[in-house]
Amino acid sequence: MAVQRHLRRYRTGRGHTPAVGPKPPSVREVTSWIMTHPEHLRDGDADKLRRLRERDPELDRLTGHVRKFAALMTTRHGDRLEEWITEAEKDTLAPLASFARNLRRDLDAVRNGLSLPYSSGAVEGNINRLKMLKRQMFGRAGLDLLRKRVLLAR
Repeated sequence: MAVQRHLRRYRTGRGHTPAVGPKPPSVREVTSWIMTHPEHLRDGDADKLRRLRERDPELDRLTGHVRKFAALMTTRHGDRLEEWITEAEKDTLAPLASFARNLRRDLDAVRNGLSLPYSSGAVEGNINRLKMLKRQMFGRAGLDLLRKRVLLAR
């Protein structure tokens, strides 16, 4: 939402008038820049994001919060989650504060997910594969053929 609010300032009309100056980045582009690790951003994109952050303090704060949360996730520092949630709740960015409040609802599970090495990724992958097979088979044949495809599609 903060990205959309910031970019809305640059959008003036939807007619066929010729654009003046460079086209502003899309919400998707800016979101991608924020979500990408700073070391993996291309130089041009990093420069564009830096300039946007200099112009908009809300976007700058949002980027900081997102990057701190990403660091918690990638380095498995669930012990720092409470501190991050408190900072996010104090900020005036309403969507971010709402996200933080929702994390607090199930704090133990989120903390464990950010701390422990266990993952349900393999199970989720199998569930996704089964759902895909089920969608492909919908209306085509009965349970016998679906069962064979599930068992043979490994």
